[in-house]
Amino acid sequence: MSSDDGAVTCECESPTLEQRQTVGGCGGACDPVKRYTIVCRDLDEETMRATDPRSITIRDVAREAGVSPAAVSKVLNNAYGVSDAMRERVTAATRKLGYRPKPAARAMRGRSYTIGVLLADVASPFAPMIVDGIQREIDDTGLQVLLGPGGASPERQQRSIEAMVDRQMDGLILIAPNVPTTWLETLAEEIPVVVIARHGTGRNYDSVVDDDVAGAELVVKHLSELGHEHITHIAHPIGKLRRPSVLSHTAREDGYCRAMTDRGLVPHVVTTSYTEEGGYTGAMAALRSERPPTAIFAGADVAAFGVLRAAAELGLDVPGDVSVVGYDNVAISGLPQISLTTVDQSGELTGSMSARLLRERLDGRDKPVTFSVSTRLVERRSTAAVRPAKGAP
Repeated sequence: MSSDDGAVTCECESPTLEQRQTVGGCGGACDPVKRYTIVCRDLDEETMRATDPRSITIRDVAREAGVSPAAVSKVLNNAYGVSDAMRERVTAATRKLGYRPKPAARAMRGRSYTIGVLLADVASPFAPMIVDGIQREIDDTGLQVLLGPGGASPERQQRSIEAMVDRQMDGLILIAPNVPTTWLETLAEEIPVVVIARHGTGRNYDSVVDDDVAGAELVVKHLSELGHEHITHIAHPIGKLRRPSVLSHTAREDGYCRAMTDRGLVPHVVTTSYTEEGGYTGAMAALRSERPPTAIFAGADVAAFGVLRAAAELGLDVPGDVSVVGYDNVAISGLPQISLTTVDQSGELTGSMSARLLRERLDGRDKPVTFSVSTRLVERRSTAAVRPAKGAP
């Protein structure tokens, strides 16, 4: 039937869900080029619920699953004492009916079932690996992840964190926050917090850190065994933080300096940033100096990519003229065209452990826990034995 404004009205006495989702409603009898309006007449409450997931209630789910509303609530809240059979029945019913708990209602009962994840650097290729680990750990728990960009400044990060708290997140996972320690401790008194990539033990929050000192020592050991003595490290600024409560990049710089000194070698640090441009700028400065290094250790893979670009522009062969090592083992570092020697710190494990610790906090644990992720060196084609100096016997 055509209406006055040219729209085609499909009037179905008992439209199915499939009909409501199909343009024209009645199996394609209407012209698909025109604008459509589906008019459903005399629909009773049960039919409306069957066609509109927003109106489905816990009682509907309970009726479909053949259990009590209390049992449905226990499954949705991931409570203890729920059998696998019960969970499967309720889960099947919620999927069939398209039921989703309303976050506002859940928050009024004391839980929002959301966790906030702060990303200090959304451009970091390592961050998605952490988020993947977090998501895998909370699958089938009823928790949802909401990501928040934090930015580089402590003030911007604080505003993002406060916005998460205001929105009644159940807990927070903060990736590489550089907010003041006292502020962080106060925050963790208000809401469960797990901090990633920040060294120093918190009194009120949990920590997941890579053994950055050991990772940097692996790099120096590898390069020195290849005969390299002049090894430059590209670092990231420490900012306003002070030891021992520092981020991973500062611990890596400390590990590099200690490993160099232990071997009787002179550390050479160029501080730029953990970005491709930072790696490029630092490498250009080092490779154009009076005594260019035979190896460069960039504190992050993304910075190492900038080192590779600088070497190419200067006509240097990698690893023939200069060896290059990164840190993080992001996916692109393993491509044959790059084949970057790097340190693997398992971003997925970092993420899954942070989510596990947060879940423990939500279940009532109040004592701080620090989990350290072991590192391993992944040797690829960007490093090789140092070439003898020209004219050497």
